[in-house]
Amino acid sequence: MMRLSFNEEEVERAMNLYRVFARAFKSVSEHSIRDSKEHGFNPTEFAVLELLYTRGPQKLQQIGSRLLLVSGNVTYVIDKLERNGFLVREQDPKDKRSVYAHLTDKGNEYLDKIYPIHALRIARAFSGLSPDEQDQLIVLLKKAGIHSQHLLFR
Repeated sequence: MMRLSFNEEEVERAMNLYRVFARAFKSVSEHSIRDSKEHGFNPTEFAVLELLYTRGPQKLQQIGSRLLLVSGNVTYVIDKLERNGFLVREQDPKDKRSVYAHLTDKGNEYLDKIYPIHALRIARAFSGLSPDEQDQLIVLLKKAGIHSQHLLFR
């Protein structure tokens, strides 16, 4: 059963948590934004390249849902990265309706150079937390995200 009421203290705690979370997210995200700009990409383009580099070929719909993008933005970003030779689209031979994006050799070679530096910068951004605290934060954020997502569909 969904809880419908909260006392003032619970509401204030939740709002404080939201503000702290939003500021922390913005601060950590700034490291990735700087990396993307340093390499001539906007943050969305960089996120697509990073996703394909770390997770391999993806359906275009999966890219949108994993990166929280609307389909028009996915198409625009994929078009631009494809024009610049970083990725290609290919139809799924088993399902002609599905289109995958995957990195080209140029894309892989480029990410081979820049991704390790990017990953170190992100690690540095989280270095204020111990490994145990990082693990705890992962668990707690997943739990909060799953719960929040579940509430959207009630």
